[in-house]
Amino acid sequence: METVYFKGTPCHTYGAVPAVGAKAPNFTLVTPELKEVHATDYKGKRVVLNVFPSLDTPVCAAGVRRFNKEASTLDNTVVLCVSMDLPFAAGRFCTAEGLKDVTPASAFRSPMFAEEYGLQLVDGPLAGLLARAVIILDEDGKVMYRDLVEEITEEPKYDEALQVLRR
Repeated sequence: METVYFKGTPCHTYGAVPAVGAKAPNFTLVTPELKEVHATDYKGKRVVLNVFPSLDTPVCAAGVRRFNKEASTLDNTVVLCVSMDLPFAAGRFCTAEGLKDVTPASAFRSPMFAEEYGLQLVDGPLAGLLARAVIILDEDGKVMYRDLVEEITEEPKYDEALQVLRR
């Protein structure tokens, strides 16, 4: 169990975020076209899991915009923007914003993603949604970076994550 905060109120997650160096759990997420994507689909690429509660909040939307801007400069890297939002809504957001360098990926029918990555909020005002985190997987599917954002209303450490990707 991890502890994060929503406007100062403690919230807890189911499980713990995988440690740096650990083999990342497999995942199944859904794109706006209702296509399932799996961790194994990205073998040989680095994967940024930009995870957040919902695109319907300014901080979450800002994170997707920022990673879209940075993604085009990163070699051999795919950015998956993961939330419990329905895939249609995530796709509509990216289309309206003109975001083409990230992939919206919904965990709405994949409770195992939320549990195995330790990001399912089990209490607090956002219970049932995902905590905010950035997890970067290397080409072999091992965790090379993790940032579980302590205060959900704050943005992740973009510069730190990007430094890891640019090494």
